[in-house]
Amino acid sequence: MAQLGGTPVLILKEGSERTRGKDAQSRNILAAKTIAAAVRSTLGPKGMDKMLVDSMGDVVITNDGATILREMDIEHPAAKMMVEIAKTQDDEVGDGTTSAVVIGGELLKKAEDLLEQEVHPTLIVAGYRLAAEKAYEILKELALDVTPDDTETLKKIATTSMTGKGAEVARELLTDLTVEAIRAIGEKGGKIDTDHIKLEKKTGGSKEDTVLVKGMVIDKERVHPGMPKLVEDAKIALINSALEIEKTEVDAKIEITSPDQMKAFLDEEEKMLKSMVDKVKESGANVLFCQKGIDDLAQHYLAKEGIMAVRRVKESDMKKLASATGGKVLTTLEEIRPEDLGYAGTVEERKIGGEEMIFVENCKNPKSVSILLRGGTEHVVDELERGMNDALRVTACAVEDGKYVAGGGATEIELALKLRDYAATVGGREQLAIQAFADAVEVIPRSLAENAGLDPIDMLVALRSAHEAGNKYAGLDVFKGEPTDMLKANVIEPLRIKTQALSSATESATMVLRIDDVIASSPQKTPSGGGPQGGPGMEGMEEY
Repeated sequence: MAQLGGTPVLILKEGSERTRGKDAQSRNILAAKTIAAAVRSTLGPKGMDKMLVDSMGDVVITNDGATILREMDIEHPAAKMMVEIAKTQDDEVGDGTTSAVVIGGELLKKAEDLLEQEVHPTLIVAGYRLAAEKAYEILKELALDVTPDDTETLKKIATTSMTGKGAEVARELLTDLTVEAIRAIGEKGGKIDTDHIKLEKKTGGSKEDTVLVKGMVIDKERVHPGMPKLVEDAKIALINSALEIEKTEVDAKIEITSPDQMKAFLDEEEKMLKSMVDKVKESGANVLFCQKGIDDLAQHYLAKEGIMAVRRVKESDMKKLASATGGKVLTTLEEIRPEDLGYAGTVEERKIGGEEMIFVENCKNPKSVSILLRGGTEHVVDELERGMNDALRVTACAVEDGKYVAGGGATEIELALKLRDYAATVGGREQLAIQAFADAVEVIPRSLAENAGLDPIDMLVALRSAHEAGNKYAGLDVFKGEPTDMLKANVIEPLRIKTQALSSATESATMVLRIDDVIASSPQKTPSGGGPQGGPGMEGMEEY
């Protein structure tokens, strides 16, 4: 609202709320800090889990930062920006989501102290950007090399990722499977697409029953009980069209006036289905995976010919089957040729957890593999999937980039030390922001100490003195409660986790700092008239 000669002039829609200046900044910073605090206790090997219950009553138990923030129903716009940090980190690296959010929250917390000292937000932003650029340089210097053939180092990276998660109990088996799967699907040039690794979940058994299948596991069953359960030396046809009589695309009516005509019509349909099956048989295929439906009569003919058939296979599974078996996904049966068929040593239907599943195994050079995850309950298997997903992604990042750094807070302490030295060389008030950035990065070792029940101040002092003495790989051993060489302790992470976390956290923090005016429109009233005038959206704003 503005005043013109004593007359109020409405500029914003009635019910809108406007927050300006320091008020807007402090509200936004508080919202971001609250999100960071929510996930901070999950960090590290001794981090705790969160139980999230949605409006339908479904329960998720996890300590994965991205999952926690995705499941939380967040209203505040600045808080949503923090959720974006976790989403970006998850998309880019697959792990380190909690670290990224916690660093983002801490950068804003340190910025708030500078704002109270009358340091202008744009100076803080400039300082943070200088610090981030310098941090990337320092990280590159600290990084060590790893090759795709260095399985021991890759296993250590996968183990570090799983530590503190639900997958930790059987981590030796799972890390072996992770590295084996990543090496199986590796392409020339070091590129790895983890989408070619299928994680299939089945409750029952224990985590130790998890297996790697060098081929595919399809959660389907044979379409006809007369078909063979096991096919050896399998030649696999992949068809994405239906083995059914197609209906005409235009409205057509067939008039049948006598029983002979009816019989001729049915005979013709039968003949068409028989010819489809004959084409499959002639190509030499003895296993058929169909993306769409298979007619009952076609099933009968396929069973008579001894061909195992599976219908309504997902498109993503069809693509993975093609890269695992070396076959081609065909659009029509007309073009089926022996050279288009895939190959697998065995295709077998097995009962797992009370349900039938198809195992396509012993492929010659599978570029898609499957991991069948087992666990006592649905929640255990879900958390196992999240842990395996993180481990696969970080191992893939390490192979692609060929670089890794020490974990356990070692890299962050070294970064802080070098950034403080760098701050002294930068003139002006930006120096304060670079020092604040260095302090903020130390939130990782501090949180690790807090979550392990150790004194964070004592641990930080011990770590700093170890680094000043020249041990740049000294990190916090949360089990012994003392600084330890993280390379010897086998706690290592891909370089990309650190660079992406700093990048996302810095960008979000600087974006929040530059906001000095929040104009929130009033939400539309619900038909039932629920909630006060401001509506639920504004209540969310008021809480901060």
